[in-house]
Amino acid sequence: MNTGGRLIAGSHNRNEFVLINADENARIRSVQELSGQICQICGDEIELTVDGDPFVACNECAFPVCRPCFEYERREGNQACPQCKTRYKRIKGSPRVEGDEEEDGIDDLDNEFDYKNGVGTDQVSEGILSSHLNSGIPQSDLDSAPPGSQIPLLTYDEEDIEISSGRHALIVPPSLGHGTKVHPVSFPDPSVAAHPRPMVPQKDIAVYGYGSVAWKDRMEEWKRKQNEKLQVVKHEGGDADSDLPMMDEGRQPLSRKLPIKSSKINPYRMLIILRLVILGLFFHYRILHPVNDAYPLWLISVICEIWFAVSWVLDQFPKWYPIERETYLDRLSLRYEKEGKPSELAAVDVFVSTVDPMKEPPLITANTVLSILSVDYPVDKVACYVSDDGAAMLTFEALSETAEFARQWVPFCKKYNIEPRAPEWYFNQKMDYLKNKVHPAFVRERRAMKRDYEEFKVRINGLVATAQKVPEEGWTMQDGTPWPGNNVRDHPGMIQVFLGQDGGRDVENNELPRLVYVSREKRPGFDHHKKAGAMNALIRVSGVLSNAPYMLNVDCDHYINNCKALREAMCFMMDPQSGKKICYVQFPQRFDGIDRHDRYSNRNVVFFDINMKGLDGLQGPIYVGTGCVFRRQALYGFDAPKKKKLPGKTCNCWPKWCCLCCGLRKNRKSKTKDKKTKNREASEKQIHALENIEEEKSSEAMQMKLEKKFGQSPVFVASTVMEDGGIARIGSPGSLLREAIQVISCGYEDKTEWGKEIGWIYGSVTEDILTGFKMHCHGWRSVYCMPKRPAFKGSAPINLSDRLHQVLRWALGSVEIFLSRHCPIWYGYGGGLKWLERFSYINSVVYPWTSIPLLVYCSLPAICLLTGKFIVPEISNYASILFMALFLSIAVTGILEMQWGKVGIDDWWRNEQFWVIGGVSSHLFALFQGLLKVLAGVNTNFTVTSKAADDGEFSELYIFKWTSLLIPPMTLLIVNIIGVIVGVSDAINNGYDSWGPLFGRLFFALWVIIHLYPFLKGLLGKQDRMPTIILVWSILLASILTLLWVRINPFVSKDGPVLEICGLNCDN
Repeated sequence: MNTGGRLIAGSHNRNEFVLINADENARIRSVQELSGQICQICGDEIELTVDGDPFVACNECAFPVCRPCFEYERREGNQACPQCKTRYKRIKGSPRVEGDEEEDGIDDLDNEFDYKNGVGTDQVSEGILSSHLNSGIPQSDLDSAPPGSQIPLLTYDEEDIEISSGRHALIVPPSLGHGTKVHPVSFPDPSVAAHPRPMVPQKDIAVYGYGSVAWKDRMEEWKRKQNEKLQVVKHEGGDADSDLPMMDEGRQPLSRKLPIKSSKINPYRMLIILRLVILGLFFHYRILHPVNDAYPLWLISVICEIWFAVSWVLDQFPKWYPIERETYLDRLSLRYEKEGKPSELAAVDVFVSTVDPMKEPPLITANTVLSILSVDYPVDKVACYVSDDGAAMLTFEALSETAEFARQWVPFCKKYNIEPRAPEWYFNQKMDYLKNKVHPAFVRERRAMKRDYEEFKVRINGLVATAQKVPEEGWTMQDGTPWPGNNVRDHPGMIQVFLGQDGGRDVENNELPRLVYVSREKRPGFDHHKKAGAMNALIRVSGVLSNAPYMLNVDCDHYINNCKALREAMCFMMDPQSGKKICYVQFPQRFDGIDRHDRYSNRNVVFFDINMKGLDGLQGPIYVGTGCVFRRQALYGFDAPKKKKLPGKTCNCWPKWCCLCCGLRKNRKSKTKDKKTKNREASEKQIHALENIEEEKSSEAMQMKLEKKFGQSPVFVASTVMEDGGIARIGSPGSLLREAIQVISCGYEDKTEWGKEIGWIYGSVTEDILTGFKMHCHGWRSVYCMPKRPAFKGSAPINLSDRLHQVLRWALGSVEIFLSRHCPIWYGYGGGLKWLERFSYINSVVYPWTSIPLLVYCSLPAICLLTGKFIVPEISNYASILFMALFLSIAVTGILEMQWGKVGIDDWWRNEQFWVIGGVSSHLFALFQGLLKVLAGVNTNFTVTSKAADDGEFSELYIFKWTSLLIPPMTLLIVNIIGVIVGVSDAINNGYDSWGPLFGRLFFALWVIIHLYPFLKGLLGKQDRMPTIILVWSILLASILTLLWVRINPFVSKDGPVLEICGLNCDN
């Protein structure tokens, strides 16, 4: 190379060659001339290896990445190729990072940091920083940078004021406009002015020329990016002087898994295995030691115990890998809500369903709607749809009043950031409402808002009072036309947009979220599928009017308790790494208005805090019907995106001759596989080519296929293929409303896949389990989100009869699923459902069948006490150890579950008690009702009658409502109490030898009585003077003492009556 006496500067490792003081024809010689490849991350040239070949980072897709970016991605990034997502393999000489696999048992520690081309750690760090500074600047922009005065002149005497005092540029002539590497160098202390120390002070600075890049623009861009990264550091609470490139917001996860500590979960797993062993030994003993004089009782008891063991396995093993999750709301805002730009958060459609306003008070529904409208989320991204499946004018008018009150309530909530944002619960909460409130006008505005809400309540209550008496001719609207829903079973579809579309603004003239009233069409002769049909109608209406990519459904009595609930869900749904495979985010159910003791286990804490955490570690929790954010595409029946299989090991660090010597057999096999793969790929390409030709020829056929699947609405069909949401621009809002009326007509679903493969699935009153099961079978996974502040809260039936009827409905739905084609025992194989997840679904549909062995097993103690027989023979020492070990393992398993699930012992014990109460009542009736409904087509209903009520706090807890569900547990309770009395009496009559066998029977019977104790307390109601436990034990002890008195009788001697001669001659 002819340098012409000019200075040459550059780097072989960075492939830079610079001629200082070069003429106009001189330029940088780089690898770009040789290889023609540019790094797709930083825009630099791809360097050459020692063999003269371009550097290749990914052996799978050969995505162009330079060596410094490759090293940075391995050390600080996600260690995967940006294009094919294949994990980067370690190249010989590369520093080892976590996750690198040892190949052939040989490590490369000798050359860990010794590159063949001579790059050290300092040069690599310099290259990484250079790549970040040069990122985002096109090569053409750098080449076209004009020389002269526009480029800041950098001298040894003074710096250009446009450049920061701590940064300097490499000085090269302006003719060298092709250079891309600029390295800022910081002084140790920028606040102290540095004294100029040139090597040749007498040389003219003009000889050196100007900077080779548009330094000002580059510097401003770099500063902006570093400031954004610095904000991430501040939000995270980290050190501002840390490595800022690591804080790139694009690389920060929005959530993370928190596995249970090994000190808690490992003993739990070991105990499960130990309990399995004990169960095996227990059944070995039970089967080999029958009771000959009570063989039927022994056989029945063994069958029941085997069923209980199978149920335990189905319930226990899905809890093998419980996890918790943590979300980062600040990172979500940094990524999708940048200052000065419109929010990039995804839109959410919220569904609220209600039927009868007399059973579901309009004030409760109004509070739920108000909490939705005031949620902490961009207003243009939220739309609330209220489904009135009863077509009640009361609901319509109450929703109209709610929309008016929302104009005052929503700005008040957002101005003072109050929680919760349902006014009824906000004004009734017992806490210091001035906590963390510093605005001087807060107290005044709060009092005014409370007065406005009380007036709002009066208006709603007035509507309810007016609706009690329906006119004979029906209701009429304001303009005199009859209300279309006067006939509940025969009315047209109705849609009313109360807020949104610039038609609803609050008192501060800010836009409000959209609020839409929907009542689907109903006609005689059509099966409307209850709640599942109403939810599917809302899917279609929202698909036409707003078509948000995500949907939240809540019951009308479940308000949003945490205003950031939608953001919590978006941390999972919008995560760029794992969000694409998530079909829904389920939140736990929490309830208000339940007494402290939770007598009937209404909170269901064990299920929500233990079982659901276990399922989250598998494929995700089941859908429980409310408080769930869905992905619209998953509800449309589409399969989850397939995850590409990771490639096999590739030898990147060994010489070629080593691979040839050691891997001949592998090569032969791989060649055979490659031939098969090539043939398969060729055939697939031909098939795809034919398919593409057919699709191009018949686009109408695809449209007809979609219409056959989704229905005959072209607007809605067009919306189904929009993965990111958005509505079709077909004209005015009126045309969209006409299209929305079409999709809620009662015949729209005929000959479509709605309810079969799309939307909420029909065939069960518990459509939630079935819908979630179908999505998991399509390969989707779900997520369980438990924020510190509960996301949703609702109302629960707290008296005994209402609680039993609620459990009856759930169990009936499980029986219907068990007898349908969607039963998880035989449905969904070959899809994406994992085995332990299938165990959970099987358990959710099988548990009502446990009611039969449970009822029989709870009757055995009374039978044994009345007959003097027992289901276990004379117990030996070995049998005693087995029984003690079994009961001890059951107790310790429960204790460990309470420990990692953070559940109190009172909640755990109430759950055990109600499992017995519900099992012998609601589950049993649901089983027979389901069999009659599915097999014979007979629908049966159980009426609930209110008998009495008290006033005061939790007064509903003491309401007694008679229902036939109370008969089986009441019978069991009476029979076992009688059995205890009879057994104690027999032991007293037969002497002290009979007390030993009696203890086993008594323990068995008392176990049943203690589990039924909440049921007995519910029957007796509220006892102000005497606690229930004293009353029960008084009756029991009184009976025992009476029998003892008869047996002992102090007036009769032990040897019988004493006869004395009176001296009288009775013969005369």
